[in-house]
Amino acid sequence: MGQPPVKRLNRNLKYKGNILTIYEDTVLANGHEAHWDFIHHIGAAAVVPVTKDGKILMVRQYRNAIDRFTLEVPAGALDDPMEPKIDCAQRELEEETGYKTRKENLEYLASVNTTVAFCDEAIDIFVARDLEESQQNLDEDECIEVEAWSVKDLEEKIFRGEITDAKTIAAILAYARKYDVK
Repeated sequence: MGQPPVKRLNRNLKYKGNILTIYEDTVLANGHEAHWDFIHHIGAAAVVPVTKDGKILMVRQYRNAIDRFTLEVPAGALDDPMEPKIDCAQRELEEETGYKTRKENLEYLASVNTTVAFCDEAIDIFVARDLEESQQNLDEDECIEVEAWSVKDLEEKIFRGEITDAKTIAAILAYARKYDVK
């Protein structure tokens, strides 16, 4: 028994922004015409920055969509759809945390599609080691505090529902599992 056929009949542009493009798709699903929202995202990268003592550098920042401050792994959108995600991760690490590393010290960890029901955002997550102090280079509208956390404490915050950001949950749990960090 196969999946019922879905066919896109039309895609109408509703909004085009810097990193998002919003469409209304007309589809034929199970023989019925439907209208689905679709958000195209340029793509992004995230990084799990590991200090010499095994702590994870996290960023605390205000998120307008949920109207609160969040604790997240550093991340950001690609500058260009063709930008390699490892380059984006390296750039965002330094911009947001004030620490840098060489590209050979960035290791691919996982990929996450954040909201598959209506958005194609894809984030590649990297682990960064051998961090060197540098300088934050925030966008003029960014206010980010950098905090060092143990993996154990981050996992506890995840399981208490205090960290709800999907990329951060995936990054921390994948890192802990892959490297057997307690």
